[in-house]
Amino acid sequence: MNSRRKGAAGERELANILRQYGYEDSRRGQQYCGSNGDADVTGLPGIHIECKRVERLNLYDAVHQSQNDCKDSNEMPVVFHRKNKHPWLVTMTMDDWMRMYKASEEILPGKGR
Repeated sequence: MNSRRKGAAGERELANILRQYGYEDSRRGQQYCGSNGDADVTGLPGIHIECKRVERLNLYDAVHQSQNDCKDSNEMPVVFHRKNKHPWLVTMTMDDWMRMYKASEEILPGKGR
């Protein structure tokens, strides 16, 4: 499978998984040669998704691409990625992860110990 088809298949796969989690509006973004800056997959409010379905990935380049493509300063740039026969992983900067963690502290198990 060529890389463009594998990438498109990965975007469809990821959008389907997000729909299974209840994000019914998840779909592939509008891709025009990959240079327009739109998210690869849409449907998670506040998240700019860069989707990578490759065997070898430079995570820093992928995160940098997500940051550069993120048009809305209220969106958090995130990379969803997987390789063959492996589960999906999510990569983001530590600053962004800490913002999400702090926002979720009230619902985390063990709060108040």
